[in-house]
Amino acid sequence: MSIEFTKMHGLGNDYVYVNCFEQTIDNPAQLAVRISDRHRGVGSDGLILICPSKIADARMQMFNADGSEAQMCGNGIRCLAKYVYEHGLAQANTEFSVPGMATMPYSLRIETGRGVLTLGLDVGPDNKVVRVCVNMGQPILEADKIPVALEAEQVIGVPLNIAGQQLCMTCVSMGNPHAVFFCEDLDAIDLRVIGPLIEWHPLFPQRTNVHFVKAEGPREFTMRTWERGSGITLACGTGACACAVAGFLTGRCERVTTAHLPGGDLELNYSAVDNCVYMTGPAEEVFTGTWLE
Repeated sequence: MSIEFTKMHGLGNDYVYVNCFEQTIDNPAQLAVRISDRHRGVGSDGLILICPSKIADARMQMFNADGSEAQMCGNGIRCLAKYVYEHGLAQANTEFSVPGMATMPYSLRIETGRGVLTLGLDVGPDNKVVRVCVNMGQPILEADKIPVALEAEQVIGVPLNIAGQQLCMTCVSMGNPHAVFFCEDLDAIDLRVIGPLIEWHPLFPQRTNVHFVKAEGPREFTMRTWERGSGITLACGTGACACAVAGFLTGRCERVTTAHLPGGDLELNYSAVDNCVYMTGPAEEVFTGTWLE
């Protein structure tokens, strides 16, 4: 048995995509571990299946590099939308508008673990998608829904002691859980040590993504990520959205911001009109291939 795949990335946050309109994957969790291996596999942060949907143009099913299934991936869904459009899996016609920002000529609706999300497509003269804007929906701030095992309605600026360090934590869910820590010196953070300690902390029954953030001003911030199930990644789309929300809630940032990630920049708009977070960034195809089982 062989599997046709496409390698894609958003700001270096890379995934292996399989078109399940045409193929069937029996054990995607097991395949994710093997195919994501950067020494013996294709190499990626995870596996994303592009599936038919009864309620949207396509459905995204995502598995981290460790085989765990995730509800959402911001960089991953931008690339999926690019694939769906360029391979003609769905008709994209309706315009996409962001409150207070430019309108994109095409849109798609993608079913995810968080529900159906709408995406706008910026298409070049060669009919290739160069940028995608995702309406990521409204952030979830209730502690029990993120979830965080704390007796609090919201987790904003709450102290957390990790490995003898006193940190200040704000938690947000964008369909998946995020713990955000603002600091002044990102280089002083050893993510490989502290990342898994926070990811697996008993406070997080579903584990959590971990972000350390430096606010560079009211309209920009720099972030570093330990991604749940994948480790250090060059970018995290849902994480950038969570950091933008956390920056606004703690008074560090305005609603419209630019996130500087190791892999590049994302434009974010935590809209005051509908309380949704809009994320805009690139999507790129790297190569196609055949995985030989």
